[in-house]
Amino acid sequence: ALADVGRVCGESGFVPATAQELASRIFCTSFMGTANSTAETRARARALAAAIGSYHIDVDMDAVVAAIVGLFALVTGRTPRYAVHGGTSAENLALQNIQARLRMLLAYLFAALVPWVRQAGGRPLLVLGSANVDESLRGYFTKYDCSSADLNPIGSISKADLRGFIAFARDSMGLDVLGGFLDAVPSAELVPFSEDYKQSDEDEMGMSYDELGVYGRLRKIKKCGPYSMFAQLLHEWPGVGPREIADKVKRFFFYYAVNRHKMTTLTPAYHAEAYSPDDNRFDLRQFLYNAQWTWQFGKIDDAVERLERRSGVVIEE
Repeated sequence: ALADVGRVCGESGFVPATAQELASRIFCTSFMGTANSTAETRARARALAAAIGSYHIDVDMDAVVAAIVGLFALVTGRTPRYAVHGGTSAENLALQNIQARLRMLLAYLFAALVPWVRQAGGRPLLVLGSANVDESLRGYFTKYDCSSADLNPIGSISKADLRGFIAFARDSMGLDVLGGFLDAVPSAELVPFSEDYKQSDEDEMGMSYDELGVYGRLRKIKKCGPYSMFAQLLHEWPGVGPREIADKVKRFFFYYAVNRHKMTTLTPAYHAEAYSPDDNRFDLRQFLYNAQWTWQFGKIDDAVERLERRSGVVIEE
């Protein structure tokens, strides 16, 4: 209703001429980049903001990251390095998490003060999160980074379904800029890149988003554990050998177990499907697991050996 629009915008009688004009009043977007961010990603963010009409802030936060690293070095006498510069995996992950968590801090700072900067009544904004189901299921996110917000509109949606919606929005809403997002390789862009190396989400996770979508539906909707998921995938993936399926299932359940605790900190999400792993609001499974899954993985190994022996007999005949 127009009355609600005027109330939210702090201007009684305000009637926006376009959706973009309304978005410019109530929606603020920010690209919080570092030296590890590519120019292509920054340009896509800027182009999308222009298409939807949001009030966009382009931030270089290298100075803030450097301040945190400098403080750590001052206190400990040691300076962490990225893996590509010879650092350990612990150093590499810690440096990535600094960037991720600082973005949460800056997002709340902007939400509190951007209306004041724009002289729009000083009302604080809600912070929207951007972690999807597959990242949550695998635990491929940092606690208290983009997983932390007031509301996460895509928090219960898988990557595959998100891509489908983006393609729909591109075609039905005339947002051609979205094509660039569909074509881009998913990447956190938290480590230095070069012509020879660019961070890839799927490479780091050790599994694809399509595979994660399958695992998530089997885990939540079909209520599969490691062995039952292995048995189900033998039928769903007939072109994949039993040992490879076993390795994939074990890898998934290891990371699912060690990262399940992260689900307890997730931002509330809008639920419109049945496969969300959201902890205490949607998926009531425990959040502490023995990641070795000794009995379950042992049963999988026994089944693989039986299947390979059976296959060997058939080949000999």
